[in-house]
Amino acid sequence: MQKNGKNRILDAINTPTMSKVATIKEYIDAIPEERIDAFKKLRKVIVDNLPEGFKEELNYGMPGYVVPLDVYPDGYHCKKNAPLPFANIANQKNFIAVYNMGMYAQPSIKDWFQKEYAERCKYKLDMGKSCIRLKKMDDIPYELIGELFQKMSMEEWIDLYEKNIRK
Repeated sequence: MQKNGKNRILDAINTPTMSKVATIKEYIDAIPEERIDAFKKLRKVIVDNLPEGFKEELNYGMPGYVVPLDVYPDGYHCKKNAPLPFANIANQKNFIAVYNMGMYAQPSIKDWFQKEYAERCKYKLDMGKSCIRLKKMDDIPYELIGELFQKMSMEEWIDLYEKNIRK
């Protein structure tokens, strides 16, 4: 199979390194057919529930939700001149990942999410510090993800970041 066009983009997305797409539209267009509808629906839920002030942009090669530099000029301490990241959504090789730094920075949000997930979903939660791995496209808790994104305002995220992470 020739490695150009959509196939080249798919290879970039499905590797552990950052994707090589230039826009969110390119990223979404390269998602495999069996995940595209779930990814689009999940993205819509996130955007619809994202607190005021966060901005959607390509961040680390995937759709991200950040505190814009014009709001928080100090930006992200790990990447000079980059906006402060809050969340991302990614198509990985075997799952869709939702990264939410609110869960990492505030354990009560992570505890809440884990409890709610167990009550609402039929499959076991596969999760890291801030990463929710969604492997079953027919069991994505869209409403719960929406509620998760409503748990922390942009101002609360900046405050937590400055107190706990940026030292």
